[in-house]
Amino acid sequence: MIKHIFSLGLILVFTTSCAGQKQTEVTYKEKKEIQNSVNSYDDAKPKLVVGLVVDQMRYDYLTRFYNKFGEGGFKRMINEGFSCKNNHFNYVPTYTGPGHASVYTGTTPKYHGVIANYWYDKEEKKMVYCAGDDSVESVGTKHNAGKMSPYRMQTTTFADENRLFSQMRGKTIGISLKDRGAILPAGHTANAAYWFHGQDEGVWVSSSFYMKTLPKWVTDFNTSDVAESYFKEWNTLYDISTYTESGSDYNTFEGGFKGKDRATFPYDLAELKDQNKGFDLLKATPYGNSLTTDFAIAAIEGEQLGKDDITDVLAVSFSSTDYVGHNFGVNSKEIEDTYIRLDKDIERLFTYLDAQVGVGEYTVFLTADHGVVDVPSYLSSVRIPAGYVNNNDRKEKFTAFLMETYGTKDILEHISNNQIFLDRAKIKQMGLNLEDVQQAIVNEQISYSHIAKAYTANTMSSTNFTTGIESLLQNGFNQKRSGDVIVVNDVAFISYGKTGSTHGSGLNYDTHVPLLFFGKGIKHGETLKKTEISDIAPTISALLGISFPNGAIGQPLEFVMK
Repeated sequence: MIKHIFSLGLILVFTTSCAGQKQTEVTYKEKKEIQNSVNSYDDAKPKLVVGLVVDQMRYDYLTRFYNKFGEGGFKRMINEGFSCKNNHFNYVPTYTGPGHASVYTGTTPKYHGVIANYWYDKEEKKMVYCAGDDSVESVGTKHNAGKMSPYRMQTTTFADENRLFSQMRGKTIGISLKDRGAILPAGHTANAAYWFHGQDEGVWVSSSFYMKTLPKWVTDFNTSDVAESYFKEWNTLYDISTYTESGSDYNTFEGGFKGKDRATFPYDLAELKDQNKGFDLLKATPYGNSLTTDFAIAAIEGEQLGKDDITDVLAVSFSSTDYVGHNFGVNSKEIEDTYIRLDKDIERLFTYLDAQVGVGEYTVFLTADHGVVDVPSYLSSVRIPAGYVNNNDRKEKFTAFLMETYGTKDILEHISNNQIFLDRAKIKQMGLNLEDVQQAIVNEQISYSHIAKAYTANTMSSTNFTTGIESLLQNGFNQKRSGDVIVVNDVAFISYGKTGSTHGSGLNYDTHVPLLFFGKGIKHGETLKKTEISDIAPTISALLGISFPNGAIGQPLEFVMK
């Protein structure tokens, strides 16, 4: 008899022996059933997948500012889609480059290789940038801002897999103020990635990795006055007295802008731009997110995304939330206003998608690339353990240890990203055992103030950790690229200035971020079950019926899908 197996859009038809006879014919009716099943599956796929990554968005921003949001942005995703309330990064370090790569590849730095924004390359003997590529040229600017590509990322994204599955007919476009926020999500096969070059130009640019010249719709956007129009007053969208979810407007925990004595509303951006790197100033205001939304809408129209039955992918990263967060901190009026305004921009994007792609014809996920710790000086003021580390003092003490123990400091090659890189050739030349040297350094580092843990590369490579910070460190440890010793600071202790804040740890304030799914193929609901950032790409891949990214370790979240 004939059997049909339908699985993720693949149809297998095979014959079996029945009463000693082999039947091989497929009737017209059965052929129609098979074709209808194929058509039904294709009809279930969205015309467009939109990935939204909000840079530095802690999970509690979603709940803290909930009552200030309108009905068409974050709330629409929650009320019509699915919310994973206990979503976490499953590795350290929680930075922008690794975050964007992990969201779209479904794996961690251990496999995709993006171990930081910048890291020390042990072969080139210098710091390298996660998206930097000197073999390509800038497109749209004479500045080096366009010399970028995804070549340092070692695995595919789900956008890559969608391109392969569709014989390169499904488009992929990446957009972000930050180059790494556009390039890494879009993957290796993207049609284009665009990022914003500020300073004295204020234009969206790309790289010869993708194209020789900018498309007309991009040059038209750049020659318009859209970016210039945002040099206006930044005041709170609503009466500042209603911003009860954040601290006082004037305090000692915020950075502010050059040319303004106090970090308080309002901010005259036209007056401040010349002292704050021109168009770069817009990045550090909510208007940078508005400009990103403007450009994303232009891309949907210019590239005709979602206009046929072959799924396209649009990867959008909202970066201004990160710039504002670093400058003003978690508890600021500025961060509250930025999220209130971002909610309006997301609503504007959804309204456009409804009209141009169709209600129920696109699928969206929203998450973040990392969270952020509250300003340690603020935490200290309310008696929560927190503070600052001085890396220069640590290095001076460590150098003295090396001289006393080994008679030279030359075995130290580099320190960055809480990692110590050793000159292995020098260690071998001196007749020292590498593992012994690593362990001696661990024993020394753990004695320093505000270092909570330290581990050797040998430990990371030879021990299988399944829980705790050790597991997160191991998921972020790339044997070819990471250092010889990894150190972990005390909770809420950072190397940073006394105003504003930063991220990078494996603690909840850095790992717990939103995960919302919305649109075609998505159920309505919520869960407190723990999900991980590496689950996103397999989930979208399963929704599309395509191969998972080649290094993916996450699992499809079947409970979010219809």
